[in-house]
Amino acid sequence: MKEKYNEATTQRPEGDRIVDAEMVVIDLPQFIKQIRQETAWKESDRNAITVFKTNGLRIVLIALHNGAEMVRHTAQGIISVQVLEGKIQFNTDQQSVELSKGQMLALHEGIPHNVVAVEETIFLLTLTTTPAKTNHL
Repeated sequence: MKEKYNEATTQRPEGDRIVDAEMVVIDLPQFIKQIRQETAWKESDRNAITVFKTNGLRIVLIALHNGAEMVRHTAQGIISVQVLEGKIQFNTDQQSVELSKGQMLALHEGIPHNVVAVEETIFLLTLTTTPAKTNHL
């Protein structure tokens, strides 16, 4: 398997980091520290970093300041949300649930939802993705 790296950006100039390989070790405390030190966290209501990305699966660490909202949207795949710190309100048209540290939920694809941080929160978003379809002649 070929390893894949996330390229350095203006927001994250420290260099490439591995996002896909046969085995990827994800140091959550280090990523949480990094998120909190970045300009995006200091100057906006959120910050996020993709910690794993491969065909069919993505894991994103998301930090929200108190009151920040991820507006209503729909995921094309199944998602899970696991709260590591803080508290969020997760809303669909049919249900609303408050999740705090140590709690998680799973949601099927195509269900509109929004997320509001009840307090400063850090959570892991895991989502299934579908590889792009190609037409073969």
